[in-house]
Amino acid sequence: MPDARIIHWVVFHVLLVILLTTEWLLLRKQTPARSYIATAMWLLGALAFTAYIYLTLDQRLGTQFIASYALEESLSIDNLFVFLLLFQSFNIERKQQRKVLFWGILGAVIMRAAFIVAGVALLKRFEWITYIFAVLLLIAAVRLVLPQDHDNPKKPAWRTWLETKLSFSESQAGFFVPEGGKRKPTILLLALCAIAVTDFVFALDSIPAVLSITRHTFIAYSSNILAVMGLRSLYFVLSHALAKLTYLHYGLAAVLAFAGIKMLIAPWFDFTAIASLAVIFGILLLTVLVSLVIQNNRNSDPDVA
Repeated sequence: MPDARIIHWVVFHVLLVILLTTEWLLLRKQTPARSYIATAMWLLGALAFTAYIYLTLDQRLGTQFIASYALEESLSIDNLFVFLLLFQSFNIERKQQRKVLFWGILGAVIMRAAFIVAGVALLKRFEWITYIFAVLLLIAAVRLVLPQDHDNPKKPAWRTWLETKLSFSESQAGFFVPEGGKRKPTILLLALCAIAVTDFVFALDSIPAVLSITRHTFIAYSSNILAVMGLRSLYFVLSHALAKLTYLHYGLAAVLAFAGIKMLIAPWFDFTAIASLAVIFGILLLTVLVSLVIQNNRNSDPDVA
């Protein structure tokens, strides 16, 4: 399988800068239409880069890229749901959510890049780590289907500890504001810390899942980063629709379980990237349709609370 030359890394990061700059210009004025355009732009960017990989690297790598991108994008929907709950719990104003998401996602990119490089290196040197990754994915799948109280989420221990050590301003003018003669951290900074911790936890699931599709460092990195960078605009597109997708977490659990089982049975049965892509899309499509149908039936039935 061909390695990515330095030119491919340069092209990817140039594309990333172009997409980020365009998104920044679009979202300077926050409207639903602009969020839809920005989300479509990221999807078209991923498709364009898939074509670039097909033409300049290898067709098999192109298929692995789009399958890995689809997997990470689908798992990221669960991140968005948690982000929505976090912003609600911190009472973050909608206009300030964009700032927190920008810095939170930027931190996620750096962290995931390190995770991917380390994960690929470990898998190349110690093949048995595949089974550890598979077990982690299966545990994550089980955790997703366990009952959770989303209306009254339990405050995490790290947040309780941090609030006892630092006094946070309720101001949302920035991450630090002058107050009482000194600069004081704000609730925005606390929300940013929550985003970072959340993404660290999700990375422990999503990185092994992507490595179940490809062991190629460039493909794993570029697909993961491109999916994560598009989260900010996707968040504003889906924030009003996430509440309707009440069964989505079951679909995401099935996707994680599929990735884990795929890693376990790899020595005996090899799922192609196209087959993996078909399974992921099939699971998510079924889950979304079931959620929308059941939600529609509830809304049309006056006897349902």
